[in-house]
Amino acid sequence: MVLFESTIMIRALLSSILAGFLTGLVGVFVVRMRLSAIGYAMSHGAFAGAALGVATSLNPLLTGIMFASGTALLIGPVSDKARLHADTITSIIFPLNMALAFIFLTLIPEIGLSSQVANVLWGSIISVTNSDLVYLAALSAATVAIIILAWKELFAIMFDRKMAEADGIPTKPFTYLIIFISGLVVTVSLKLVGGLLVYALLFNPAATALQFLDDIRKIIIASPLLGIGTNICGLAASFYLDLPVGSCIVLVSTIIFAYAVLFSPKRMRKEGGTRSG
Repeated sequence: MVLFESTIMIRALLSSILAGFLTGLVGVFVVRMRLSAIGYAMSHGAFAGAALGVATSLNPLLTGIMFASGTALLIGPVSDKARLHADTITSIIFPLNMALAFIFLTLIPEIGLSSQVANVLWGSIISVTNSDLVYLAALSAATVAIIILAWKELFAIMFDRKMAEADGIPTKPFTYLIIFISGLVVTVSLKLVGGLLVYALLFNPAATALQFLDDIRKIIIASPLLGIGTNICGLAASFYLDLPVGSCIVLVSTIIFAYAVLFSPKRMRKEGGTRSG
């Protein structure tokens, strides 16, 4: 029994570290490339897919990836082809994904509010398997490799997209790539905090790092570290207070973000400059 519990805790800790690293890293690109609304729609696309997996007894991870990929294809290329602003497509897809998720969860009455449904909604750290850890580790390695290989282009797009286009960089494929990776990241992180809260993992660490730092190279190191730290603190708080892990992680990351906003040196310098001006 003790060995079983320690195995669960080791898996919980490893998944918190890997998910914190991944979401913190990809979150920098989501925030700096102003893809926050898209990331929100993507996370709920993954949520709807996982709900379909539960309702049809398929692998929720696989169906989540399928829905997240479909959402990425709709938001990026289709919005360009239809000449609609990405915000317009996002505003339509977000409620659609939420509606589909709740329809899927009620397709089979006997599922009701079973533990499977609760896991999709709020996450369940004890349901993390060795396979989930392998997916998280593989996606972490692939994401780091992609960022290293495409750093020059991604850095230029984050700095100024129009200037990057003027320099001949094809910005759309790289933007679609980040959207697609975001979908995969939120999908493999669903078990940690659930479909309703997973977006906070993608946004809060990067937004917090931006309160203190200007150098994008430092931000891209600080944000994953913040993601790992908040996930571990949330996991510890959940363990000692006997509260849901996902909710604790989101609370911790929100408190840290609020602290960063209140005591941000950048913000204080701006306010001081405004007063003196």
